[in-house]
Amino acid sequence: MNSPRPSAPHPHSDGSQPWLHQQGRTIQEFGTVKQFPVALSMETRLYSCQRLNKVLADTRILHDLYKKYHWLMRGATFYQLHLLLDKHAGEQLELIDTIAERVQTLGGVAVGDPRHVAEITTVPRPPDGVEEVPAMLSRLLEAHEMILADCHDAATRTQDLGDDGTNDLLVSDVVRTNELQAWFVAEHLVDTPLVHV
Repeated sequence: MNSPRPSAPHPHSDGSQPWLHQQGRTIQEFGTVKQFPVALSMETRLYSCQRLNKVLADTRILHDLYKKYHWLMRGATFYQLHLLLDKHAGEQLELIDTIAERVQTLGGVAVGDPRHVAEITTVPRPPDGVEEVPAMLSRLLEAHEMILADCHDAATRTQDLGDDGTNDLLVSDVVRTNELQAWFVAEHLVDTPLVHV
């Protein structure tokens, strides 16, 4: 009788090699909330997460528009706008993280994949090429206004539902940041000479 051949050791048996190409099941679907002890009903948290994910998607697009126009800026005010748009992009990036963490805090799933973001956002897609500077700045202002209109409505509704944390985030962070940025950008579209001759 032949004795069984010893099997070759598993290549990862010592734990020093990464297990690549792992696949797993989805443990929470997008658009759902899990139970968290935050003294808010599941319905309230679900509603807040839906509104926040829309703001998050639009904010991610606005951030990317700022980065794109930061790179593509032209003309006499190139340097000032190059720096300003990058500063605004950094502030939008902070908002992205804050909004996403609020969704997670409520037991939801923050929209993450850029392709998913593109499905949710209502911010219009710009041309792939380079537009004239006033058109770029106008696009930024339109995106700001869309986000602000959505946030004003969402803040009112989440306040009515008793979600003070979401209301505070929308008003204190998203609205105030977008209002200030819109002001700075809008002033670059005013055709006012420095001196009158």
